[in-house]
Amino acid sequence: MQAKSILLCGALLPLTVAAAPLSHAASPDWAGRALTQPTADVTITGTVLDEKGDGMPGATIVLKGTSLGTSTDADGKFSLRIPDGTATPTLVISSVGYVKQELSVGSRTTFSIKLAPNTQDLNEVVVVGYGTQKRSDVTGSVVSVPQDRLEKIPVPNVAQALAGAVAGVQVTSGSGVPGSQSSIQIRGVRSITANTDPYLIVDGVPFPGNLNDINPNDIASIEILKDASSTAIYGTRGSNGVILISTKRGKTGKPQIRYAGYAGPEYMVNKLHPRNGAEYVQKYADFVKQRGITPTPVPYLGEVDNYNAGRETNWIDLIKQQGFIQDHNLSMSGGTDDVKYFVSGDYFKQRGVIKGFDYQRISLRSNIDANLTPWLRIGTSAFYANNDDGGGRATLGLAQVLSPYGTPYNADGTYTIYPTPPEQLVVNPLLGLTTTRQSRINQLTGTGYAEVSPTFLPGLKYRVNATYSNRGYRFANYAGRAAGDLRGTAQLVNDERQNYTVENLLIYNKDFDKHHFDLTALYSAQQNSYFTTTENASGFINDQIGFNSIGSGSITPTISSYSERRALVSQMARLNYNYDSRYLFTVTARRDGSSVFGVNADKYALFPSVALGWNVTNEAFLKDNSTVNALKLRFSYGTTGNEGINPYQTITGLTLGQYAYGGVAATALRAGTIDRIGLGNSNLKWEQTTSANFAVDFGFLKNRLTGSIEYYDAQTKDLLLNRQIPIISGYSSVLDNIGKVQNRGIEFSLTTANVQTATFSWSTSLNVTANRNKILDLYGNGADDIGNRRFIGRPLSAIYDYRMVGVWQTGESAGTLDATAKPGDLKFADLNGDGKIDSNDREYLGTTLPSYTGGITNTFTYKGLSLRVFIQTVQGVLKSNPTLNLVDLGGRFNAPREVGYWTTENASQDRPGLNYYNPRGYAYPSNASFTRLKDVTLSYNLPAPVLEKLKLGTVSVYVSGRNLYTWTKWVGYDPEQNYTAGNGTGNVDNLTSLANPGSGSNPNFPQLATYVFGLNLSLR
Repeated sequence: MQAKSILLCGALLPLTVAAAPLSHAASPDWAGRALTQPTADVTITGTVLDEKGDGMPGATIVLKGTSLGTSTDADGKFSLRIPDGTATPTLVISSVGYVKQELSVGSRTTFSIKLAPNTQDLNEVVVVGYGTQKRSDVTGSVVSVPQDRLEKIPVPNVAQALAGAVAGVQVTSGSGVPGSQSSIQIRGVRSITANTDPYLIVDGVPFPGNLNDINPNDIASIEILKDASSTAIYGTRGSNGVILISTKRGKTGKPQIRYAGYAGPEYMVNKLHPRNGAEYVQKYADFVKQRGITPTPVPYLGEVDNYNAGRETNWIDLIKQQGFIQDHNLSMSGGTDDVKYFVSGDYFKQRGVIKGFDYQRISLRSNIDANLTPWLRIGTSAFYANNDDGGGRATLGLAQVLSPYGTPYNADGTYTIYPTPPEQLVVNPLLGLTTTRQSRINQLTGTGYAEVSPTFLPGLKYRVNATYSNRGYRFANYAGRAAGDLRGTAQLVNDERQNYTVENLLIYNKDFDKHHFDLTALYSAQQNSYFTTTENASGFINDQIGFNSIGSGSITPTISSYSERRALVSQMARLNYNYDSRYLFTVTARRDGSSVFGVNADKYALFPSVALGWNVTNEAFLKDNSTVNALKLRFSYGTTGNEGINPYQTITGLTLGQYAYGGVAATALRAGTIDRIGLGNSNLKWEQTTSANFAVDFGFLKNRLTGSIEYYDAQTKDLLLNRQIPIISGYSSVLDNIGKVQNRGIEFSLTTANVQTATFSWSTSLNVTANRNKILDLYGNGADDIGNRRFIGRPLSAIYDYRMVGVWQTGESAGTLDATAKPGDLKFADLNGDGKIDSNDREYLGTTLPSYTGGITNTFTYKGLSLRVFIQTVQGVLKSNPTLNLVDLGGRFNAPREVGYWTTENASQDRPGLNYYNPRGYAYPSNASFTRLKDVTLSYNLPAPVLEKLKLGTVSVYVSGRNLYTWTKWVGYDPEQNYTAGNGTGNVDNLTSLANPGSGSNPNFPQLATYVFGLNLSLR
């Protein structure tokens, strides 16, 4: 046994192990003494040497396909016995920081093996804008998503796999509704009203759909571009960062057929629990006592029979169902030296935990690459996806507040409309299931390229990319008499989006001695068109026709339509230069012209960037350094843009109106908005983000510890904001280029090889991001915008509210401070000291933007077993809490047990009494920080001998759990979700959402815990 060490996130701890870690494969450098072929157990001996020829202690030698192994002693020597009958024995030799070698034993029993330093990470090719680079030559901030985040994780949307896994990238679930979109922010929010989503590139061309359309099984790699040097190449589209997705392509060889699938149940987590009958009755008794009214056991006459009979309904149990998720993918790839192909089909289905919340996706992909001549290469990609989340939906928000003594069914088995008559505000949460609802998206994208490499000038390449996409959306809904709509109401929406892009690229690569040049030039054109129609009607004679004949409604249907087109023309040039892979230089300039800007503005803008890099470890003074194996310094500076507005917002819109003129009706135009058009501003131009990035990439202790540290400072100016104007103009505001926002942050990523032996390894990956967002200017006058909760010197998404300091107790007197206050009312601080509580006592309390985010992954392997545990954290978040702000309708709502209330006896200091009606619209800002056991996966790879017998290529089985536990102080279904109600504006929106049974849009949707069994296999 030898003295080794554990390296855990930078800390060295002593440990005794039998061998050293495995590394990567390469060709062997060995010499041996020939003997006759062994016919019994044979002992193999030898020496493992490093690149200098010195004996290497702690190297691992394993007999391939078995668990038999050993390690070298202090002089690099080893001895290993090979059992009799071992077919074609092969040794696998490895050590931390060195390239793994495999060699056939044959008739040799003595070996001398020389390992080479592992430079794979430096030579790894990564995808960048319009090309690829060696990672060691990259000057910008480009991060690759770990491959294990794309496999064996049960997510329908690849964005969910990124949450907490990449420094500088924040992914927010937004909702637990199946098929819902996640929000992605790269290095903070850089705009106030313009689009802040990152730009999505798939296989080198813009993708007009969203991440829900892309089958995760088709993805080969994901790179995220974060700084100006890497994103400025995309000009107006790169200001919010860029996500580059490369799908799988065919490889030379016989056809490879692969199946990947998983299935398993889903459950609610972080539940809210409605009060049972006894608790509900007690709550109402406390309410009438505090109100001082005549007590009754239950608030509604319609509850009395059930109360007397002891019949209770758990409405949550009534609307929920067993969730289930499954995905099945079948792909085939292969080809010759001249033609390669990859085709795949995928079926995904998610049965939600709430009745009616179902989602299904069917997708097909075909990628073909062909070498027609030595100088001409072409390829095509075809992609189709059908997303369907139709069907009527139950309403969780209503089920949460209904009385346990309500009646869900009529005598004939149909749903009651009003479970607790005479109350007619709160309807049966099951009514949404009676609606006829369709919701479908069809995405069809075709891409082709041709690449010419002239033989007369090696290194020169011309490439043309062309892509066309059609995205159709259909939504249809009919709510009839069974849903309580006695007239019947129908809605029909049809959208169509068409996009095309044509790119011309000229690329030239040349090496002169130690000088490397890489030149890229681009000319491209894009066009996006959109058309939508909406029809509404009511007053149907029966419920049989519905939206299939929307004109049959007796009440005149309302019809609206909207159409828009936008175009972008771009030119770009980029130079990458490096000297001896030591000194790196990148300069980029992109010029974009957009049709969305007005006649008085320059439709074109130039977006430049520059980046420098220094591979310090390639200098003579660090060559072959045993401690510092990688050290690179990077700096970049540049500008990106954001067109961020809809077409036609630079022109003024007018509204049609009917007027009496000379005793007759006349049609006229007046100032006002029509669809998306208001008062125009022909001087509008791009928002511009200028950013600087400083970074250090490192690798220490034979690359057992690798990572990076980055600091960035980004300022966005000329924000596209609505500026208030005198109403006498006919308009209340106009869009203008005003305001400035700053994002500063630090990103830290670290990967450590903690323990590695012949049979066991443990590695850790950690990332932490701290981002500070700040408004530098709004309207040029130094004033805050209190109405929109925007404050100079403060972050966006501010929480502006009263500071609660307790609850008024029995015997306390509020005096003139709060003249109407009574025991059980909330107590607020008099911040301005004027002796009264009013709107001037509100203050900035925090922001929904996190102070820092992070994730840590620990991976353990033992022989064929692998266990990966991933924990995510989001800290420093403050959100208004609609669960605590629930309107109780005179004590008649069945609030959750988790939402307590004040009584004279408990004298609560954080919850009001039941008689409190929240006249100031306090929104209950709450700590929404959390730490989550995001996913745990245990997998097993079948060993080579078993695969040989089964005639299979690879087989991996796994079990995986997701969203297993959340540590948080948040009261509600999930602290990560976005809420639309209650930001210091009262709770009307909360009631509106509850009373809308057909939409199923209440944001209080539970987070889902998922448990699946998965299988990946390929045929030989």
